[in-house]
Amino acid sequence: MDLEYFRQHCLQKKGVTEEFPFDEHTLVFKVMGKMFALTGLQREEFAVNLKCDPERAVELRELHPEIEPGYHMSKKHWNTVQCEGGLDPRLIVEMVDHSYDLVVSKMTKKLKAELESL
Repeated sequence: MDLEYFRQHCLQKKGVTEEFPFDEHTLVFKVMGKMFALTGLQREEFAVNLKCDPERAVELRELHPEIEPGYHMSKKHWNTVQCEGGLDPRLIVEMVDHSYDLVVSKMTKKLKAELESL
């Protein structure tokens, strides 16, 4: 999977914005102001940080060497995913969707209703 495909997949989701809140090299995707994916634009190989259910995060790391604890993130709740390696792109898309859904599930009723109205 390449950066542009990843970016387009994130942006087609409801309520998503792309921002550079940390610096001009760290692209962050948020749903209703809550971060669910980020990537460093200056890395040699394309990788993304994605939020993940803690138990599932451990399972994915054990099954795939391309998935590691989140770089500069909570190791419990985030994974860093190497996207240019041997991972099936469908798995990466599924992990992006899981990250988005996980963040949405933790939103307040008010934010969820606002998201639904978009």
